[in-house]
Amino acid sequence: MNKRDFLFASTLGAAVLPSGLLAQQSPHSAKSPTLLTVSGSIGKGNRGPLNPALDQMMSKQKIKFDKACAFDFTALTALPATSIKPTLEYDNRVHTLKGPLLTEVLRACASPTDGTRLLLRAVDGYSIFISMADVRKYRFIVATHLDGQPMPLGGLGPLWAVYDADQFADMAAKPVNERFALCPWALYHIEVQPA
Repeated sequence: MNKRDFLFASTLGAAVLPSGLLAQQSPHSAKSPTLLTVSGSIGKGNRGPLNPALDQMMSKQKIKFDKACAFDFTALTALPATSIKPTLEYDNRVHTLKGPLLTEVLRACASPTDGTRLLLRAVDGYSIFISMADVRKYRFIVATHLDGQPMPLGGLGPLWAVYDADQFADMAAKPVNERFALCPWALYHIEVQPA
C-alpha cells in the first residue's frame, strides 16, 4: 500500500470511527460520520478516549483525550444557524456563510469563560489558538454552508471556523488576504483549554 492510499484509508477510518462510538454512547445515535470532535475541558462527552490505532489523523497530529464530544452534520445543523457575508480572500467576493455560532457548539459540551483558550485544528494540520473572548467578540460561526450549499471536503469544508471580517474595523482595515488567519477551513477538532 502506498503512502497516499494509507493516508486516505486512515483519514476515512478516523472520520467513520467516532460516529460508531457516538452511536454506542449517545442516546441520539449518529446517522452520519463525525465531522467535529471537541475535547479538553468539557463536560461528560459522548465518545470515549482517542484510539491511536483507529483515530490515525488525530494521533498523527499529537491529539490526546480521555473523552470528547463528537458532532455529525445533523447535530451541527440542528443548532440555531447564523448567516454572515464576508468578503473572502480566495476570490475577493462577498459570500454567504451559514452555521451555528461557535459559542453554541461549545455550549453543548463545555462552559468556557473568556479566559479559556481554544486550539482549532484543520485536517491539513493547520492549527491556531484563539481566546473565547475573541470568539465572542468576532461572533465566530462553524460554517456548514457556503452560498446555500453544504461545503465539501476538498474545498473550504465541510466545516469552517470563520467570522465576518468586514464587520470589524480592526479586521476590515487589513488587506483581505490577512483577515482570516484565525479561521481554519476543514476544521475537525477543537481543544478547550481552561483559563
